[in-house]
Amino acid sequence: MENEAEKKWGFEVKQELNGAREAEVAALRYASVSLMESVDKNDPRPVIPLGHGDPAAFPCFRTAAVAEDAIVDSVRSSMFNCYAPMFGLPLARRAVAEYLNRDLPYKLSADDIYITLGCMEAVEIILTVITRLGAANILLPRPGWPFYESFAKRNHLEVRHFDLLPERGWEVDLEAVEALADENTAAIVIINPCNPCGNVLTYQHLQKIAETARKLGILVIADEVYGHLAFGSTPYIPMGVFGSIVPVITLGSISKRWIVPGWRFGWLATNDPNGVLQKSGIVGSIKACLGVRSGPSTLIQGAVPQILEKTDEEYFSKVIGLLRETADICYDKIKEIPCITRPNKPEGSMFIMVKLNPSLLEGINSDMEFAVQLAKEESVIVLPGIIVGMENWLRITFAIDPSALEDGLDRMKAFYYRHACQEALNL
Repeated sequence: MENEAEKKWGFEVKQELNGAREAEVAALRYASVSLMESVDKNDPRPVIPLGHGDPAAFPCFRTAAVAEDAIVDSVRSSMFNCYAPMFGLPLARRAVAEYLNRDLPYKLSADDIYITLGCMEAVEIILTVITRLGAANILLPRPGWPFYESFAKRNHLEVRHFDLLPERGWEVDLEAVEALADENTAAIVIINPCNPCGNVLTYQHLQKIAETARKLGILVIADEVYGHLAFGSTPYIPMGVFGSIVPVITLGSISKRWIVPGWRFGWLATNDPNGVLQKSGIVGSIKACLGVRSGPSTLIQGAVPQILEKTDEEYFSKVIGLLRETADICYDKIKEIPCITRPNKPEGSMFIMVKLNPSLLEGINSDMEFAVQLAKEESVIVLPGIIVGMENWLRITFAIDPSALEDGLDRMKAFYYRHACQEALNL
């Protein structure tokens, strides 16, 4: 038998990323798993998850009773045990169209809606479509949700980053967008309300984005998975409102507004009253991509009309009120931690981006080192900013039980004072 060390196998994983730095950044995108592994298993205190937005783990964020009843009714009806059509059950597509139409100046039909396995599959579908355009490139926000870049790089789609400006409430740097775009640019991604920044873009700024995209001849991919989760002074406006200016692909789901990320029901909507996406072949390509996947459970699809139509405002107001309360707690308590500064108070989504000053700490030189040590010593998980594109920043979620949030931030404060350098303590 040949030496195992010398044996070559046909299934060995090959490094597809170009350069050590890209490989390092790609690995960091999965850092949340390693942060959990850094927690001291002997620490009797509960782990405080400030690193990812899944409030469903906390009873205070329980979903609406009508949503739970809808699932039960769907199962007991025995009407949804069969395979679903390629683009989703007609009743689910129609319900999503009617839901989105509440906020639009024109009407979508069921044919404009494509049901997906959560919003993540919707992202994957539209980026696959962009990849099929050939030598296209795509404009992504920095900071932003890392799945976009991970998927783009895996499929050799060129990524160009435009900055979100903290000094302007995390608005899009539109001058940079114009400078980055060229004849091969296909689309720009806008996440609103924003993960990871916690801002909500104004009507006026969204209109400028639409006008800029039209000028450049590119479509807008509007990630609105946190749609309607706005609790500050700026109301939520869907990008589809500007569909008559520029074609808009809206990505959404019930995961965040209904606090059910595990149900995996999302959608891709074509906001295109002028028919540009149809003429350009984008709609046809979307349909082709959807033909090679399984889609969400028919039981969930069958429940969606009842969920979207019958959830009352009392439930939504409760969620918004709770997010406003925890955002205030988070913003106020971070002020007590000298090595962290808060450029903006969050007004939407479930996150805040804060700036870390490692020079005030002994033996901690980066956001990643800060997060790892915090997990080890305090059983508190935060997301290093490098993962979302901003080194020496942190993304913190406030969408957890208020008492747990206070506990986690108090532990972070204790961590600072234990590691603060003498110069910092003398300030």
